[in-house]
Amino acid sequence: MAEDWQAGGFGLYLHWPFCEAKCPYCDFNSHVSRQIDQAAWCEAYLSELDRAAAETPGRVLHAVFFGGGTPSLMVPATVARIIEKIRALWPCANDLEITLEANPGSVEAGRFRAFRAAGVNRISMGVQALNDADLKRLGRLHTAKEAMAAFDIARACFDRVSFDLIYARQGQSIADWRTELERALAMAVDHLSLYQLTIEEGTAFGDRYKAGKLRGLPNEDLSADLFTMTQELCGAHGLPAYEVSNHARDGAQSRHNLIYWRYGDYLGIGPGAHGRLTLAGQRWATECHANPARWLSSIAETDSEKPRVLLSPQDQASEFLLMGLRLKEGVDLHRFEALNGAPLAPQAVDHLSELGLITVLESRLSVSDQGIMVLNAVIEELLRH
Repeated sequence: MAEDWQAGGFGLYLHWPFCEAKCPYCDFNSHVSRQIDQAAWCEAYLSELDRAAAETPGRVLHAVFFGGGTPSLMVPATVARIIEKIRALWPCANDLEITLEANPGSVEAGRFRAFRAAGVNRISMGVQALNDADLKRLGRLHTAKEAMAAFDIARACFDRVSFDLIYARQGQSIADWRTELERALAMAVDHLSLYQLTIEEGTAFGDRYKAGKLRGLPNEDLSADLFTMTQELCGAHGLPAYEVSNHARDGAQSRHNLIYWRYGDYLGIGPGAHGRLTLAGQRWATECHANPARWLSSIAETDSEKPRVLLSPQDQASEFLLMGLRLKEGVDLHRFEALNGAPLAPQAVDHLSELGLITVLESRLSVSDQGIMVLNAVIEELLRH
C-alpha cells in the first residue's frame, strides 16, 4: 500500500550557509565567513548523506536542491563529489532535477561549466532587481549589468535557468514594476520566481521598519494591484503562475519545490535545514542545528539534528493544506481526509465557495484568483471547523 508521501515524491535539500554579505531583508540561515574549510565541509556533507541513505534505502530520488546561503560559492569539485555520492546512495529518477542557487556576483563562465560537468542541470539565480539603485537598497553586491551578464553565462551552460525578483519595493509604482517585469519576461527561459518584499523580524529591514526608517513601502491596495498585474502579465507571456510566487512554462515547474507543495518527503542536510521524513508509517519533522560551526563539529557524533518532532495525523493534514493550497492545482480532498481522519467541514467549504474564494471540482479544492489575495484567511477558515 502506497504511503502518503509518495503522492508528492522524494527530494533532498542541501544547505550551504555562507554568503559574501548578509542582505538586509534576508531571514535565511546565512552567514558571512572569511575562511571556509571547503574540504571539511565536503566530508561532512558526504557523511550526512551516508546517514540519511541508511534511513531511506531504495527510495527513488526525484530532485536535489543546493540552497543557501550562496551555493555557487562552493568549490565545484565539492558539488561533483556530493552529486556522485547521491547517485551512488539512492536510485534516481531518469529525469533527476539538480538545482543550484547562484548569485550573479559569484558567477563566471568557468565555474558554471564546472557545475554543469559536476551534474547540476538547473540554475536558480538571485537577481532580485534590474536597476542599480534598488539593488543597492536591497544590499546586493552586483549591478544590473553584472546580473544580465551572469544570466547569459547561465543560459549558455544550462537548458533550465530560473531567476528571482523582489517587487513591492520602496517607492515602486505599478508602471515601474511593469517595465521591469516586461524586461525580465523578455529574458526568461522557462521559470521566474517573483516575491513581494516582506519585512521579517530579526533582519536589518525589520529593525529599520520598527524604528520608522523604512519609508515608501506599498500599502495593501497597491500591493494587491502589483500582484494582480504580475499574474496577468506573466500569463500573457506564457509563464502563468503555478504557485503563489512561481511562474513557469508548461513542464518547467521546479520539481523540487513541487515536492514541498505536494507534501512529499524530503531530506534536509546542512546547517538549519528542515526535512519531512516518513519512517515506519510515521512522519517526522526534522531540523538540523543552525549554527555552522555547531553543525560541522556535530557530524562525528552523528548529532547534526535537533530532536525530531512526530507529526500527528492532524498536523500532517494541516501542513498538507498549508502547502498544497499555494498551488494552482490545489489539493486532493480524499488525501486530506485520509490524513486527517475526517473531511473538511462542509459549512466552511460551502461558505468559501459562495464567496468565490475557492473552487471544488470533483475531489480537488483550489483557491481562486480572488482567494489567493487572502490565502491565509482561507486556510484559517478551512482549518477552524
